[in-house]
Amino acid sequence: MRDLDTYGSEELEEDIAALEDKPAEKCLDSTVVIVESGEKLFTPDTPVYRLRLLYSHETFLAAYSGETLNPQSMVLVPTRYGRDLAQIIGLVPRKEGTPLFSEITRIERLALPEEVEKSLINRNQEQEAFTICKQKIEAHQLEMKLVSVHYLLEEPKILFFFTSENRVDFRELVKDLVSIFKIRIELRQIGVRDEAREVGGLGVCGRGYCCHMISDNLKPVSIKMAKDQNLSLNSMKISGSCGRLLCCLAYEHCFYSEQRRLIPPEGSKVYQDGTVWKVLEVNMILGKVKLAADDGRQIQAASSSFEKVDNRWTFKEKVKPKA
Repeated sequence: MRDLDTYGSEELEEDIAALEDKPAEKCLDSTVVIVESGEKLFTPDTPVYRLRLLYSHETFLAAYSGETLNPQSMVLVPTRYGRDLAQIIGLVPRKEGTPLFSEITRIERLALPEEVEKSLINRNQEQEAFTICKQKIEAHQLEMKLVSVHYLLEEPKILFFFTSENRVDFRELVKDLVSIFKIRIELRQIGVRDEAREVGGLGVCGRGYCCHMISDNLKPVSIKMAKDQNLSLNSMKISGSCGRLLCCLAYEHCFYSEQRRLIPPEGSKVYQDGTVWKVLEVNMILGKVKLAADDGRQIQAASSSFEKVDNRWTFKEKVKPKA
């Protein structure tokens, strides 16, 4: 086993780079809600709700001008695969003067009791279809992982969602499934982040996955975000169960980016009255910067003490040596 100290920086970069989102995954067909121009759907005073598709845990916005809808209510909405049920999360608060939403769909109506009952029956059938499909995948020795199955409410169609590192020729699998279920079959490849959102689980923080419990807005996460936050580039510490960089790395990235613009980085020099100070350590959370002069003096200054003039870092006020 190689010692960590002898592990080359280029090799470390290559190892961590494998945790970044792959370009191919960003193009996978994971969004199933039909979105339209907000201006065509509603006026500024039309109520807007946040909804969730229960089978995929995707959330989206939808306008509805009818009676007020309560949280947990089931409604009928158009999706890319056909009309389906979605659950109301709640009303989206809007302040006067805020612009219309750029992407939004519409709620057709409240779900009928028989439609809710049918969705519950479909859920039991989905479990059976999942087992059958998994057996067929093993029989055909396909390198793919089945994630979930969904019966559409109003169309004779079953959706099978799977993940795979490579392209999969599943034509024979589809033929088998059609012969068994006697209805239309669609296989949809999704990314590993989408899988985590659908399945759920506990993260390294001990709480439920953010993509499953809080937000499914999967923003790309890069190694630069970890570097900007001075985090250890240890794949075990900065990656999630999905095998990709932690989504929460993006939460504070804006803060660190702004702070780096206002604070001199480690190793840089700060000039004042003929004295050159070298930045030894930067703590962005506490807003403290440790510096040392050539004569051995050391100081600790607040992050707000610096400014950049003519591309050179200086102090806003005269500094005093640390006692």
